[in-house]
Amino acid sequence: MPVSAVRDQISAENCSVKRALDVVGEKWTLLVLREAFYGARRFERFQTRIGCPRQVLTERLNTLVGAGVLRRVPYQEPGQRERHEYRLTEKGRDLLPAVIALMQWGDKWAADPAGPPVEIVHRDCGHAVELTLRCSSDQTPLTAYDTEPLPGPGARSATTGRTIR
Repeated sequence: MPVSAVRDQISAENCSVKRALDVVGEKWTLLVLREAFYGARRFERFQTRIGCPRQVLTERLNTLVGAGVLRRVPYQEPGQRERHEYRLTEKGRDLLPAVIALMQWGDKWAADPAGPPVEIVHRDCGHAVELTLRCSSDQTPLTAYDTEPLPGPGARSATTGRTIR
């Protein structure tokens, strides 16, 4: 059966990509994540580095906290009121490959003529980090031509809405 026929049997309503985009699919949100991976923790640092309106940043931080991607940690400078830092949770740290994949795509297809503005390196050895799609069994590198979607355990029928398996 052709791949498109298999995909047409699976409901698009129960989609992990859609659910992920509900949390991180907005431009400012991805830039907040980028800065969090670069070490930003405080509101003013995010705001300075990203440049979005304060209210937009507040909304994006609240979304990420609500989704469990960031957590608020109180801090207080001497003589100041209590404020909060934003730190990546395990769920948030698991987004690093997605952010690096977007960065690698941008470096290849949308970079400045001088080259990438940032290089991510392995802290221990200093070599460049690269993200590669690989087979879980034999570790063969894969492209889009080497993959196909099949119904997973949570797949629902496009016609009935019931779980397929």
